[in-house]
Amino acid sequence: MNFFAAQDQARRVSRRLVAAYVVATALIVAGVTCIVGFSLYSFTDLQYTYTAGQFVQGNAGILGATALITTLIIVGGSMFKTAVLSSGGAAVARQLGGTQVSADVQDPLRRRLRNVVEEMAIASGVPVPEIYVLEEESGINAFAAGSAPNDAAIAVTRGALEILDRNELQGVVAHEFSHILNGDMRLNVRLMGILFGIMVLALFGRFILRGARYGNVSSSRRGGGVAAILVVGLGLVILGYVGMFFARIIKAGVSRQREYLADASAVQFTRQTEGIANALKKIGGYSHGSMIQATDPEEISHMLFGTGSRFAGIFATHPPLVERIQALDPNFRETDFPRVDLRHSQRLEAERSEGVSGFAPGAAPQVSGTPDLPAAIAASAGQPGEAHVRHAQRLRQSLPESLYNAAHSPDFAYLLVLALVLDRSGTHTERQLAIARDQLGSERASLLRRYYEEVTAVGTEYLLPLLEIAFPALKQRPRQELGYLVSMTTRMIETDGEIDLYEYCFHRILTSNLGTGQRARRRRVGRQAVQTAAVELLRVLAQHGHDSTDESRAAFAAGTATLGGWARDIPFEPGARNPVPVLDQSLDVLQGLNNKGKESLLRAISATALHDRQLSVPEAELIRAVCATLQIPLPPVLVHE
Repeated sequence: MNFFAAQDQARRVSRRLVAAYVVATALIVAGVTCIVGFSLYSFTDLQYTYTAGQFVQGNAGILGATALITTLIIVGGSMFKTAVLSSGGAAVARQLGGTQVSADVQDPLRRRLRNVVEEMAIASGVPVPEIYVLEEESGINAFAAGSAPNDAAIAVTRGALEILDRNELQGVVAHEFSHILNGDMRLNVRLMGILFGIMVLALFGRFILRGARYGNVSSSRRGGGVAAILVVGLGLVILGYVGMFFARIIKAGVSRQREYLADASAVQFTRQTEGIANALKKIGGYSHGSMIQATDPEEISHMLFGTGSRFAGIFATHPPLVERIQALDPNFRETDFPRVDLRHSQRLEAERSEGVSGFAPGAAPQVSGTPDLPAAIAASAGQPGEAHVRHAQRLRQSLPESLYNAAHSPDFAYLLVLALVLDRSGTHTERQLAIARDQLGSERASLLRRYYEEVTAVGTEYLLPLLEIAFPALKQRPRQELGYLVSMTTRMIETDGEIDLYEYCFHRILTSNLGTGQRARRRRVGRQAVQTAAVELLRVLAQHGHDSTDESRAAFAAGTATLGGWARDIPFEPGARNPVPVLDQSLDVLQGLNNKGKESLLRAISATALHDRQLSVPEAELIRAVCATLQIPLPPVLVHE
């Protein structure tokens, strides 16, 4: 299943969940209304005055108010929990007791975790998520939280950090990245919101029961009223827990399906089953298993790598451990679980194996394209493979130490970002550095120049990964400083009066991931608006990097030919010198594309770059930068392969 199909499946599941939630809410509201009406009629003198039909007719207002209040309790509880969880993965991780791994961490185990997460992010084409460790948890577990890749967080337990070796940790992290890429995080938020809303009703019923018991003791003269309240409270509790029973069954069924997909994706990402399979085996052979102690594991079980509890049967959010292992290692038997103890050698291994420099950077030659290369590029979206992971590891290890340290420093990451948007041709660099000297001072401007020279030396394929690595450090800065950084990058790229397409994409990625710009909301748009936006985007891409109109026309024709018959006869018309307003409007409209449309657009973008049957590293990175602005996680395009 490719990225676009997985996203569509997640949305279909979400829609079914919403439909089930609406039906369940309606049934619960009807049940509560009936219980309230029954209590009022049976435990008061009204039964002697009115028939049941007359009672309902005469008290329609009370019954209607009951239905409305019940609906508000359930829906309000769900919306509140969803809003809390949608505030970002970092908030969820902190709520569950996570401690953030600092960008410049020195502890070898945590540095190993950071390196593995960064490599998976680079391989996947998404910003590096914030990283947390659940220090109080000795079980082997992990989770990914957030509402989108740009606000995601990954957390692992202390037990996973200390017991798993690097390959096993990589398998677990790859599993969690699958949840990020396949849209499972948003699904998890909705599941938790639904459960909480129904649970609030049960808690409200328990509160009524306690109050009614107190009223019974304090005043025996209100026996009938107290009995009615007791029945209402008991009914709320029963309905609430019955609703939770079925909601948990639904949650378990959905979660088990997604866990199988995540396990399979982790194997696809790393192309080896031993890592994730051995991590699962260690859970089975470890005395603490995957247990979570600090919070209610049932509430978050569907988010976790392991179950986090001893739930089994219809409430189990994960397939049986043995079945998960056998899907990866068919020869495994339950008697084969290894005996696992806390091994201090992991720290020594981490100290030996993790470093900054390793592989030497090598130039990636241009190679001829193939007729189906645009389709192959589109198929790789959200589906990094072993080659991408190896490329990410090699790239991370070959980064110059000064750039690598700057990307992890809250103090210097913002200077690195400015270096990434400086004019790569060198024509306007001195003017840009003069602005930096006026705004930041001579010392920082000199450091910025050094970063720029090093960035220019390493090559284009390092630019986007450096930006992705720098996001966790940047997010530690005050929001006001981030706003200033964005305004500085804007001044830098506007210095020459023209905005390079690559610079524009970098600026848009920066503002969207730091939350300092207006986010284009996903909205329904008409077919004509989408087609116009797609054509305008391809027109700008076709003009980029071509000196002659004929070359631009050929690139434009190659891109539009993949969109279908409606676009093949559209003539190429050179656009304005400053394409920013056109790009802003087009990209905002294209955010509303469904996944099938995004897949088609990605093919068209790739075909535009490949019109001459040649693909260079700058062209490949431009494709990725455009995709990042459209929230399509595209792995590195391995030009040399």
